[in-house]
Amino acid sequence: MRDDEQHGPLAGFTVGVTAARRADELAALLRRRGATVVHAPALRTVPLADDSELLAATRELIESAPDVVLATTAIGFRGWIEAADGWGIGAQLLDRLRGVELLARGPKVKGAVRAAGLMEAWSPASESMAEVLERLLAEGVEGRRIALQLHGEPLPGFVESLRAAGAEVVGVPVYRWMPPEDITPLDRLLDLTAARGLDALTFTSAPAAASLLRRAEERGMLPELLSALRDDVVAACVGPVTALPLQAHGLGTIQPERFRLGPLVQVLCRELPTRARTLPIAGHRVEIRGHAVLVDDALRPVPGAGMALLHTLARRPGWVVARADLLRALPGSGTDEHAVETAMARLRTALGVPGIVQTVVKRGYRLALDPALGAKCGDF
Repeated sequence: MRDDEQHGPLAGFTVGVTAARRADELAALLRRRGATVVHAPALRTVPLADDSELLAATRELIESAPDVVLATTAIGFRGWIEAADGWGIGAQLLDRLRGVELLARGPKVKGAVRAAGLMEAWSPASESMAEVLERLLAEGVEGRRIALQLHGEPLPGFVESLRAAGAEVVGVPVYRWMPPEDITPLDRLLDLTAARGLDALTFTSAPAAASLLRRAEERGMLPELLSALRDDVVAACVGPVTALPLQAHGLGTIQPERFRLGPLVQVLCRELPTRARTLPIAGHRVEIRGHAVLVDDALRPVPGAGMALLHTLARRPGWVVARADLLRALPGSGTDEHAVETAMARLRTALGVPGIVQTVVKRGYRLALDPALGAKCGDF
């Protein structure tokens, strides 16, 4: 049995979750594949029934019919209808929507539209706002009134292009994003990311990404966060729109082809194991993952300080690394090299197999690389 079958492809990796909605579902998918999950919602949503702007926009549309209504998310559209019901104007809203050109962005939104007893005029198979824009501009929008169900994501150029072509665009603010009521978990997640305590950080909405960046800036730690996401922590986004705030800071991201939670987890299952280092050491197959080690397919959790030492040694396997260099690799490193000896002792205990890390008297430490085993087992 391969180690990814026994332990899961994400065993030994720590993944951060910034989502508020469906966070439990995403965390369960990650844990099922072996990951350690750290969750801190980067935002919260105001209940729709409490949102005066949505109420005002709904009444305006009922009183003055638009030519086109664009529904952009299933949960947003359902929430809009439910909120209108709560205000006592649900039937009026549905009557108004039956008399306009109703566009649904993708199959899930189309399902929500039909569940409300309505029928969409058109829906792009791609779920792409760019395709929606292309269709609207091709039809001609000059003098037309278009109601756009906003969903918290930035829509770069979408509204501007419609207005430039002569349309009147009315926003329907279905979601209102706010910082989390308790900011402490988010601050802890930021600290953990900056300290490289995560292997990946997941984002399921652009507002969550923007909120995380904004909080880092408020705390004066944006450079450290960007450095971590640029060099060591994988930024995994559910889709290209979600990635925009990160890309605006020059960060690379990974994304699934289908913008769903399952495919997002699958992308991580492919990406993170490729970052593991597998070496033949002291007669054993040692796979060094983010925050744990597989020794002959036995998963060995290792403390953070020990992993820092092991990653440093693995950069030059078989070579002696001086205590001073190892000290600099320790989190919050000071000047006392005794800290290296303490962390090394704990590392050896965690590995559970003697001889993987050798002491070289008066020089430092090295991994007991076994070149002969490596040549024999070419898959190392």
